[in-house]
Amino acid sequence: MLKKEEIRNCLDQMGEMFPDAHCELVHSNPFELVIAVALSAQCTDVLVNKVTKTLFEKYKKPEDYLRVSLEELQQDIRSIGLYRNKAKNIQKLCQMVLEEYNGEIPQDRDELINLPGVGRKTANVVVSVAYQIPAIAVDTHVERVSKRLGFCRWKDSVLEVEKTLMKKIPKEEWSVTHHRLIFFGRYHCKAQNPQCTECPLLTLCREGKKRMKKIGVT
Repeated sequence: MLKKEEIRNCLDQMGEMFPDAHCELVHSNPFELVIAVALSAQCTDVLVNKVTKTLFEKYKKPEDYLRVSLEELQQDIRSIGLYRNKAKNIQKLCQMVLEEYNGEIPQDRDELINLPGVGRKTANVVVSVAYQIPAIAVDTHVERVSKRLGFCRWKDSVLEVEKTLMKKIPKEEWSVTHHRLIFFGRYHCKAQNPQCTECPLLTLCREGKKRMKKIGVT
């Protein structure tokens, strides 16, 4: 596990590498963001953006998703993984937003989690990106990078990773760190073929050092 000053060094290096890290899901309001993040489960942001480009032209508000049949909505998002289940959840979510929140996306994370198809990660993304409330959403990139670098333990659950990061990172940096960890994991410390040989964090990275040893680089 890295010490506090080592984590600080990692965060600063990531900030230099990805100063413009941001949410790559294209949206124009909190409602569109909820839909986009719900669609992004087990799917790339690139594909989601391709689908939502036409989806958000057709469906502007919760009522629009409820005016069509489930089959029609499924067809509109068919190229996305788990589209049948996601279409069901989107319609249920829209119904709940209209009935319980007057058509507005709630700003409270616990209320967001109650929405169909919205888990803790989605809720954290929404409060952070749409409402500028400090949060760290742990997706596959954040979890991988945090464990490889030693911010947390290999055996930690997603929730434990989130809690550890919240303890070790200043609250005012939670949201920006979330985006930088994602960019670092998506474009540099990839699941397959991470760029260890040219990584500025190699001397601090337990996983990187192990990989270098395997290929005979010291």
